[in-house]
Amino acid sequence: MAFIAANGLTEQETGTTIEAGGMKIHYHDIGQGEPILFLHSYGPGSTAWITFHKVVAEFAGRYRCILFDLPNFAKSGPFVYNESSHAFQARVATQLLDALDIADAFWVGNSQGGQSCLVAAIKHPERVRKFVLGGGHVGTADIYVMANRPSEGTRAYRVAIEDPSDDNLRRYLRAHLYDQELVTDELVDYIHHWHTWSPELTEAREKSANVVVNYTEGLSGIKAPAFMVHGRDDRMVPFEVSIKMLNHIPDSRMLLLNGCGHWPPFEKPQEYAAHVITFLEG
Repeated sequence: MAFIAANGLTEQETGTTIEAGGMKIHYHDIGQGEPILFLHSYGPGSTAWITFHKVVAEFAGRYRCILFDLPNFAKSGPFVYNESSHAFQARVATQLLDALDIADAFWVGNSQGGQSCLVAAIKHPERVRKFVLGGGHVGTADIYVMANRPSEGTRAYRVAIEDPSDDNLRRYLRAHLYDQELVTDELVDYIHHWHTWSPELTEAREKSANVVVNYTEGLSGIKAPAFMVHGRDDRMVPFEVSIKMLNHIPDSRMLLLNGCGHWPPFEKPQEYAAHVITFLEG
């Protein structure tokens, strides 16, 4: 399960832990410069490394990259919560920045990580310089205008959570990614391992409760510049959600990538890195 960054770094050699938010947080700290906090995608077996390993080398040549494994994913936690999962993740992210003595940062997220960046920009604006998101919701109870809900990807996700067999995880990943050749045995094995490796984390996820919150009213008050990067062929969260954010966040722009599903930094890494760096530096 060796997913290697373009600069030759591996998940194992770059990972470390720190106490933050009353729990053990696992993260990767790569590069030097102004800090970027990366928050990863949702789903079984998701990690910061698998979401961002294809782009981290490009960013690390310019920035200090902190790839944050969200609570109850990878090796972070366990922690049982009963609140909005994204408000919880945003708060723990600020506590991680505190532990690293970082006052504020650029925030880059995808899927759940992007939504948690959005919540951070609303609830902790002094910690967010600019933020990147995409493939996430405005609120847990978003109503789609053009697409079905639950989406195809969400239905496949629920089956995989109920029974994380290789076949169900493969079906979930096929709904997750546009390029079916990227759904390899190696990726399925990786996702299966990180979803099932820790009974303690599994128990914490099962006992935690995500309280439904709609953050639409907070969008117009966001001061930080925002950049939505969304896959045109996202079968998990339709790109209309990013259009909604574009309509409400005052300083925002959007990139829509053809031939791309729910995971742009994994599926379109060169374009993703180039556009995000231009946004951060522009």
